[in-house]
Amino acid sequence: MTLAADLATRFEQALDTRPEALREAAQDFGHIVSAPPLAVLRPPSVAGIRDLLEFAGPRGIPVSVRGGGHSMYGQGQAGGGIVLDMRGLNRVGPVADDQVTVQAGASWREVLAATLPHGRTPPVLTDYLGAGVGGVLSAGGLGGAGHRHGLVADQVLELEVVTGAGEHRVCSPGRDAELFHAVLAGLGQCAVIVSATLRLVPAPTRIRRYCLYYAGLTRYLADQRRLAEEQRFRYLEGQARPDGEHGWRYMIEAVAPHDGSCPPDDAALLDGLGHDPAARETEDLGYDEFVHRVDTDEEVLRETGEWVYPHPWLNLLLPHDSAEHVVGAVLADPAFRDLRDNGPVLLYPLLSGRLRAPLFSRPAGEVLYLFALLRTAPPGSPETVAAMVAANRAAYELARSRGAVAYPVNALPMSEADWRDHYGGRGPAFAAAKRRYDPHRVLARGHGLRL
Repeated sequence: MTLAADLATRFEQALDTRPEALREAAQDFGHIVSAPPLAVLRPPSVAGIRDLLEFAGPRGIPVSVRGGGHSMYGQGQAGGGIVLDMRGLNRVGPVADDQVTVQAGASWREVLAATLPHGRTPPVLTDYLGAGVGGVLSAGGLGGAGHRHGLVADQVLELEVVTGAGEHRVCSPGRDAELFHAVLAGLGQCAVIVSATLRLVPAPTRIRRYCLYYAGLTRYLADQRRLAEEQRFRYLEGQARPDGEHGWRYMIEAVAPHDGSCPPDDAALLDGLGHDPAARETEDLGYDEFVHRVDTDEEVLRETGEWVYPHPWLNLLLPHDSAEHVVGAVLADPAFRDLRDNGPVLLYPLLSGRLRAPLFSRPAGEVLYLFALLRTAPPGSPETVAAMVAANRAAYELARSRGAVAYPVNALPMSEADWRDHYGGRGPAFAAAKRRYDPHRVLARGHGLRL
């Protein structure tokens, strides 16, 4: 019996080998790497995941997990293997005051649809709510409340997983903690997340959003650091934006909650900051409107077709001491000149002490910055895409020479030496966890990670 026939016999209706299903599973949001799988499995329950991994492991069949499909460079693909399409496992709830259990195939949009009617929200959210719960937790998850609460993954109270060896386990900080910490921000290397119990906090009724503009990078970074350390705002992000033909200006995006009857004290919140007061923008929004603000951008990009263009994105975590040098050098690099026209540049602070997942790599020092170059390439131009990926590599090398690390969700090929450098002294423990929980090394090969 052939492997395909054996799979079809064992998994019957849950297995999809139609050409259109394989084409979809061979793509991701990056639209750069394409690795067709042998089949797509849509498990109706945790038992289907367990059975697949018990079957695939001893046979060395690669298995990758797909939720929102938001990978950049084939990380969620499984060339010649099986893609686990988790979107059918998307149950959310019931919602308690301080927690909710969510299946890994749910999107963050679906999570909020369940929690907001109860006046609750996860403490940290990614900007894009269409991403899948399992994928974000596997990467770590960054968002505008990270300077207060850490990673999205740091809000997890308990996990239900299936290891690469096919073991169905429940783990938490107090129960099977080694597995728990190997899964969160573990890039899917040790287990498939089935569900997660998330911490919830009260959601504000309304928010006031401030956009504060700076002509210079030095004062911008100093004020971002000050706001992160002082915890003045619930949400704190920022961007570099083109200014004229060659220059850049910088925008702090800061959000304060309120209930409508008692608005924030603008003077107190903005005291001592060096922004241009004449350029300041202020608006009041409902919390639901604010957290869904990117939805409109997605609709526009889908209508124009840009949503399915290649996205050679690069996300770096810069230490405070070298952030100004790296940001200035990259934004002045002719290889990134297209950033002036076709993608936002995120630049905002995080506090290392708040980022608790042990496998989440971050630079030295307490204050660091996410520097995200979210470029879009033209369709049908592989040469342009290749040049953008090469520029990513050069920027990564520059940043790494100044103490930075990658947030590993990039269009950036990583060598074995790169991964060793990325994990540093935590590498041996991570490798030991990989051997223990995925002894056949079938999970998440799309990252190119060799442990």
